[in-house]
Amino acid sequence: MAKERPSSMAEKPESTPDGSRRSRREYGGGVSSDTAARENSHPETECLMEEVVEQENMLSAYRRVVANKGAAGVDGMTVEQLHNELSAHWQEMRAKLLEGTYRPQPVKRVEIPKPGGAGMRKLGIPTVTDRLIQQALLQVLTPIFDPGFSEYSYGFRRGRSAHQAVLQAREYIAEGYRWVVDMDLEKFFDTVNHDMLMARVARQVKDKRVLKLIRLYLRAGVMDGGIVSASREGTPQGGPLSPLLSNIVLDDLDKELERRGHKFCRYADDSNIYVKSQRAGERVLESISEFLEKKLKLKVNRKKSAVDRPWKRKFLGYSVTMHKVPLLRVAPQSVARLKGKVKVILRRGRGWSVGRTIDTLTPLLRGWYSYFNLAETKNVFEELDSWLRRRLRLILWRQWKRPRTRVKRLTERGLDIDRARKGAYNGRGPWWNSGASHMNQAFSNSFFDKLGMFNLLDSHLVKHAVS
Repeated sequence: MAKERPSSMAEKPESTPDGSRRSRREYGGGVSSDTAARENSHPETECLMEEVVEQENMLSAYRRVVANKGAAGVDGMTVEQLHNELSAHWQEMRAKLLEGTYRPQPVKRVEIPKPGGAGMRKLGIPTVTDRLIQQALLQVLTPIFDPGFSEYSYGFRRGRSAHQAVLQAREYIAEGYRWVVDMDLEKFFDTVNHDMLMARVARQVKDKRVLKLIRLYLRAGVMDGGIVSASREGTPQGGPLSPLLSNIVLDDLDKELERRGHKFCRYADDSNIYVKSQRAGERVLESISEFLEKKLKLKVNRKKSAVDRPWKRKFLGYSVTMHKVPLLRVAPQSVARLKGKVKVILRRGRGWSVGRTIDTLTPLLRGWYSYFNLAETKNVFEELDSWLRRRLRLILWRQWKRPRTRVKRLTERGLDIDRARKGAYNGRGPWWNSGASHMNQAFSNSFFDKLGMFNLLDSHLVKHAVS
């Protein structure tokens, strides 16, 4: 038995109602190859709960929850404690799921800052046990719903990514669709109508126990400050099932856009429609807003939604140049967000050595570049490299504090005494000195390279030279 395998799930694989046996494997959230092979058929969905609690499906869900880690929910149980909980109570939990008597616990309210300082995003963290059950549900429901989703829906789907959405958007612009209808749904995850959502789930799911359990998750409530409030609308972000439910809701939008023949890309609730004129864009914005509000009971944020040129808007962190052949570039808001994160790390690390600071920054910079490496303009990487090195020089200048210490350190780095004194006693502020020639000479780019500084521009040049 594998170390991570809950002993209470170690029974023989269960037979399905028709007597066959299924072996599950991870499929974007974990389903079997057998199930994937039936994606385009119309499988009977009246006994889905048996598939949810199937041994291999639950083990796959368990492994995914453990790998994702995450915070404890309202009961305080950690991911590390889940194994013992299942060993003691899995059979009881399984029986309740099959009988339709399982009751989820409320989610724990957590708020995180939105990008660009645009307020706070509310997350709902389910208990570890409920995350396990939601993951198991997801693995069974995904192959039922996903094959019917639009080709232009890219969020939270296996084999699809934000990069694909960005490249598709650029292709539309290159084809001459040089106006974008940028739709912003106001508090989408907090305002989804439960009855409307469940009606769409029930189109393909006939197992009343599964439908009841999903509705119970939607209405489990939120615990904030020790007080539980009822949930009458919304699908709280933070649970494994929420992304699939959001795609189910917005699939009606995708189908409507396809029916009208529009060029569009959607990633979760971030949707852009590409048209050839401003007038056409304004008509589309008005008609699609009416569709969303009347048919799907969602609210469009009129202040943030707009019809504009693509190079004046951002989509999934990217923008484009206004050339005849558009080039992808990093949106200014994405650069500002990265700088904000760097500043937080530097404030937290006052007193750290430059080497330790670089080690702390490296995972952030690598991850950021990994996402933005589609950019086809290099100037933003060059400017960020320069800004980052200046911030590191600023750390050194501030750590030296006294002019005589600065003279000593500058001479140790190869400056002659007169030059070092002139720099140390110039009376200018730390930021000015961090960009001055004496600090650039004393701490050249090669100094930071030797300490392992991640170089955005070099990484970008290498990537594009190879590709």
